[in-house]
Amino acid sequence: MSGPCFITQDNAEAPLALAGGKGLALLRLRQAGFPVPDFFIITPRAFADGDMRDEALAQLDEHLSAIAPGPFAVRSSASGEDGGAHSHAGQLLSLLDVEPADVAKAAGEVWRSGFTSSLRAYREAQGLDGDAGAPSVVVQRMVKARCAGVVFGADPVSGRRDRMVISAVSGLADALVSGEADGANYLLSAATGKVVSHDGEDILSGDDIAALAEACARAQEVFGAPQDMEWAFEGDELRVVQSRPITSPLRPAPAADDEITIFDNSNIVESYPGLVSPLTYTFARYAYDRVYRMFVRILGVDARTIAASAPVFANMLARVDGRVYYNLVNWYRALALLPGFSLNRAYMETMMGVDEPLPDEVTRGIGPPPAKGLARLGEWVRLSRSALLLAFEAMRLPRTIRAFYARLNSALARPAAELDAMTLGGLAREYRRIEAGLLDRWDAPLINDFLCMMAFGASRKLMRKWAGSEGEEYHNEVMIGQGGIISAEPARRIRRMGEIARRDPALVERLAAGDAAALKDDPQLAQEARAYIDKFGDRCSEELKLESITLDEDATPLALSVAAAARNRAGQAAPRHGKTLAEIFKGRPLRRLIAGWIVNRAKNRVRDRENLRFERTRIFGRARKLFLAAGRQFHAHGLMDDPRDIFYLTIDEALGAMEGYGLSSDLSGLIALRKAEQSGYEKLPDPPARITLRGPVLPALRDYSASHPPAAAEDGGVRKGLGCSAGRVRAVARVIRDPRRQSLGEGEILVARHTDPGWIALFSAASAIVVERGSLLSHSAIVARELGIPCVVGLKGATDWIGDGQTIAVDGATGEVRKTDD
Repeated sequence: MSGPCFITQDNAEAPLALAGGKGLALLRLRQAGFPVPDFFIITPRAFADGDMRDEALAQLDEHLSAIAPGPFAVRSSASGEDGGAHSHAGQLLSLLDVEPADVAKAAGEVWRSGFTSSLRAYREAQGLDGDAGAPSVVVQRMVKARCAGVVFGADPVSGRRDRMVISAVSGLADALVSGEADGANYLLSAATGKVVSHDGEDILSGDDIAALAEACARAQEVFGAPQDMEWAFEGDELRVVQSRPITSPLRPAPAADDEITIFDNSNIVESYPGLVSPLTYTFARYAYDRVYRMFVRILGVDARTIAASAPVFANMLARVDGRVYYNLVNWYRALALLPGFSLNRAYMETMMGVDEPLPDEVTRGIGPPPAKGLARLGEWVRLSRSALLLAFEAMRLPRTIRAFYARLNSALARPAAELDAMTLGGLAREYRRIEAGLLDRWDAPLINDFLCMMAFGASRKLMRKWAGSEGEEYHNEVMIGQGGIISAEPARRIRRMGEIARRDPALVERLAAGDAAALKDDPQLAQEARAYIDKFGDRCSEELKLESITLDEDATPLALSVAAAARNRAGQAAPRHGKTLAEIFKGRPLRRLIAGWIVNRAKNRVRDRENLRFERTRIFGRARKLFLAAGRQFHAHGLMDDPRDIFYLTIDEALGAMEGYGLSSDLSGLIALRKAEQSGYEKLPDPPARITLRGPVLPALRDYSASHPPAAAEDGGVRKGLGCSAGRVRAVARVIRDPRRQSLGEGEILVARHTDPGWIALFSAASAIVVERGSLLSHSAIVARELGIPCVVGLKGATDWIGDGQTIAVDGATGEVRKTDD
């Protein structure tokens, strides 16, 4: 046989017939700059009669010295081995930890393994020539491996090219490759290199995984196909031991997609906390679509532009692991439609009200560029027209609100009790009537909310500019300490019921045990409780979620709250702490007049905002009762096992089954699928407030959900949020995650991730409130001020940082929360 007996690691011109599959791959890796341990190749020319020729033996020591010191790995490298179609895995011999003196003998053994009957049988089974030809032999310096394994550039099991798979063991990988050890397995996103799932020990660090993902991706570029790469870490240094194409069938590569999507729930979590059912999510999604089309129309956006932006309005929400998020990119697209956007993009962006701005790569590609010349003049004309329209709407807002109340009362005039007697068709018609009369004419809440945001921000800025900290303090007290807000009425009523129940200690004990029937034992208490449920029965915890259980279904939360109020005598009307407007602007009557007028307008908008949100609760309450009535009908017809299963359907699925346009008649099958998904979501930690994805949303979101558990909050003794209601309290903290099943003890501090108006019953028993989310306009801030208890909102990670039952000190003025010794 002609040709050299040896090929060195730097000889990239060696023909395949001499280097063999494995040897050629190592040569190409070496040439491409991969960290391949030193090696050389012994060609078939070096062997005769199963042993190395004398001339080859004479050269062997020289080649060993070049890659010294040992020990060495001695492996086969046949011409068909490690090919794209057939790997020959396990058919030829590999020997590890071979000392220099034993390399010649080991090389002969490896060479002879190319002529075994088992190899012939393997090749014939694969449809190949039974004679594989004489193999070459690779001699490579052994790696002192901290850990080792295999990385696949695609998932060899599912065939997905958007995945990478790493298998790792501590020490050498021979046991893993031979199947004697299971190792640890990591599933990665090929696009990001992030871990999607992991089972087994934590063998690899984040840096290890990143190095492997980068090396495997580079190898695919070098060889033109996803690779099956053996590797080892020598200390912190990656070593690539060999690489071959993946031989199992692979799916087609997905289209390249680098589009960015950003989800954020920093605002919406107060309305839709925790897991949200498919019915609630799709109901909310439809409502946002219709309502914000109306909003931009009110501000002067023409009908053609609104129609062209239909996909934007239809996709303003997203559902991540069962939780509701804003699709911020589409919110920004909607914002870009407004007049004046091209004049001051930065100011308009603040209207989104999120914790952090969108990245430039998103914002620079949306909306018109900054207006110049005649375009700037035209934009000022549009903005002026919009301002006039808004001023007109502001002038007639009282009339708009009265008309809205009239439509609402008309739409809800039919007693809710009549729903149970309706047919499925009748229920569908009733829903469509409410939808057309209210959701498509949501003008009063929209206009008032927008004016509230503008008035609140402008008045606060003015008071801070003209009167500094005294002005801000006055502004806070006026905005969140005013009367006439319906959100505070439930807590006052509960305190009154607590005073009634306090006369009978045995009654209080029954209420504290969750015995709702005890509310009827005292005639005066029964009358107050009935009146409360008649007016606030839909104002339950998580009241905007249709699946929430209301007080008229289960009055247990009311019983617990009345018991807590009976035991807790704290919390009177909030005293004023700051100066009056006359004191602040003494000697400056004009400023006093202007400030008073602006602050008063803002105060009215805040009041109407809270009261209109209560009316929204009535609408959602009627929708809840309507769909529960439909659920009972579906259950009666044998289409679902339980009436409440209707919450696992989407709005279209439920109405489609009621009106006849649905796609599937197997409602139970759909419900079973959704229940299984819900069960999985319940086991997951809450995703972070901001999620940034690249590429197609569903695959990217699936990867993100698995690979981004929320970071643990750093420990510390003091943290600061936003102080909303002045006062200082030191007491036991009670972390409330489910207000229906948990209650407060006397004088305890309520700590929660978020609250909604349905938590008001708990507020009446709290000595202070600490909430992870919220702002000065949050209902928790407003009601706490009404009740005269300290309140801190925006304390991120509070429910993890504060232990249930731990003693803390809360300063509702400064926003400081401090852990203290018991």
